[in-house]
Formats: sequence, C-alpha cells, structure tokens
Amino acid sequence: MSETAASLLEFPCEFPLKIMGRAGADFVTLIVAIVVRHAGEVAPDALSVRASSGGNYVSVTVTVLAQSQLQLDDLYRELSSHEQVVMVL
Repeated sequence: MSETAASLLEFPCEFPLKIMGRAGADFVTLIVAIVVRHAGEVAPDALSVRASSGGNYVSVTVTVLAQSQLQLDDLYRELSSHEQVVMVL
C-alpha cells in the first residue's frame, strides 16, 4: 500500500498534536525541540500550554505543517517514547 493510500490526510496539512506530561520547567522546551527536529520552527501562535487543575501535569498543543504520514509517524514515535511524555493525542 502506498503512503498516500494509507493516510486519510492530504499533505501538506496543518496537524495539531496534544502532548501531556508532568509539569516541569523544561517540559515545553523539550516538546518544542522534538517538534522542531521533525517539522521545523514552531510559530508562537501554533503553540499553546495548559496546566492541569492540580498543577501536576501540563498539556502542550502544537500545530505543525505536516508534509507526509511518515513525518507524523516519526514525530509521534519520538514524542511518545520520551520518558517525560505521558500521552500524545
């Protein structure tokens, strides 16, 4: 199956990712660094950060300009395998 047939997305496209992890001073910086490696610079308006009500967790939503399903898969794999990341949606 070709990459085009395997994906329901049309590339390039804007694709939002929500990454959750334990709150810490470097969590947002870590997430941005991983995203930059796979998708290039992150515009300030493409990033939002929200702390949980108890302040123990933080969610980072970042919208990337995805060029392919392979790019998204690689990005998702790196994010979800990092020890500080609890969940990627």
